Amino acid sequence: MKSKTPRKGRSRVAEGEDGTLTDRAYHELEEMIVTLQLSPGTVLSEQALAVRLKIGRTPIREALQRLARDGLVVIMPRRGIMVSEINLRLQLRLLEVRRELERLMASLAAERATPDERREFAEVAESMLAAAAKADDIAFMRLDQRFNILIATAARNEFARRSMGLMNALSRRFWYQHYQEVADLPLAAKLHAAVARAVSQKKAKAAATASDRLIDYIEDFARKTLDT
Repeated sequence: MKSKTPRKGRSRVAEGEDGTLTDRAYHELEEMIVTLQLSPGTVLSEQALAVRLKIGRTPIREALQRLARDGLVVIMPRRGIMVSEINLRLQLRLLEVRRELERLMASLAAERATPDERREFAEVAESMLAAAAKADDIAFMRLDQRFNILIATAARNEFARRSMGLMNALSRRFWYQHYQEVADLPLAAKLHAAVARAVSQKKAKAAATASDRLIDYIEDFARKTLDT
């Protein structure tokens, strides 16, 4: 079995992602937690993280507060901050909500995406398939996050976007923990690409159907982890 150690490469900060230092700290830490570099149960130190990321303690503290809202860390008064545990039952309840929201957002994105966004959806579809063909799990994870943000933006519904924002990181971390045992990365990429292509082609019904098929796969994946 291959290692889950993320491949080396330019970080989001090194890539010059726009945003404040808090945004940068949040994205760096979110990826570290999702890819299990910071494993469930790990007690976090603001000072140690500040040194590791070369970012001040205030942005680190603010990023950790955002991660707590996402459910990725737990802030324990007078005890510190801990990376949250991964829970299958929580994932299955989360998928009940994701199915409805993602169907809606895929349909809305197909109707409301700009020409530039449609081109980006088509690009994401091809890049996901290429990452899966290379078994590049980290590239796929980053593309999945890009896909999620793009869907949320193109749907142009701030309430759906906020709701999905609370679920995406938890879902990606659960997938990353188990994908080597039970996931089919090429199939996952194909299903994501089907949603992205339908949106890029302004096919709202096809996008909704493709979204349901993707969630069917993700739910099946979650249940299979019981056997691992």
